[in-house]
Amino acid sequence: MRHQTVIDVYDYWNRLRGAGEAPLKSQIEPSSLGHFLPSLFILEKSGDDIITFRLAGAKISDLFGRDLRDESFSDLFGDGYSATIEATIAGAMRHTMPALINVTGYSTAGHRAAFEIAIMPLRSEDGHCERMLGVIAAMTVATWLEVVPLDFLVLDRCRALRSFQGAPDGVWPAAPRTPRQQGLAGILGRVVSSFRPGSSAR
Repeated sequence: MRHQTVIDVYDYWNRLRGAGEAPLKSQIEPSSLGHFLPSLFILEKSGDDIITFRLAGAKISDLFGRDLRDESFSDLFGDGYSATIEATIAGAMRHTMPALINVTGYSTAGHRAAFEIAIMPLRSEDGHCERMLGVIAAMTVATWLEVVPLDFLVLDRCRALRSFQGAPDGVWPAAPRTPRQQGLAGILGRVVSSFRPGSSAR
């Protein structure tokens, strides 16, 4: 975890959860997140187990040139990555586990920029996790960002931020990996999974 915004939001989530696996969704106070709000999003699992945006901050909408509410999270990714992303989010929900995702975003104009995304589980009153708090931050300083919309994301790496209960060595449950040639960008994306146990990813 390298971007300060991602670190600060993760630390906020970590403080809320205390000794528990994850905080209650009712514990999230927008007023406490202040200037981070434009970079935050909430994911939820729908009745058909599709992971969609419940909310997305203004900066995220500007990055993609549209309101992402009710859109599938995996639809942001280029051809061949949807299954991996869906499995990653489903696994994070199932195991109440935060995850760090590194991606590269591409625009139709040929621009590209690196991003860091953290997703953190939120519990409902019955103890189940069907929502995730997310934050996205650009690792690249570029004047075109939020002006020229991103067309798709390519998954570079994802990893768990804490060890799974019942899973040895913090290994993420197996997920399909089917990266294929990205026609628009003309590159071959490669998914590299690197899982490191421990409560901090700094």
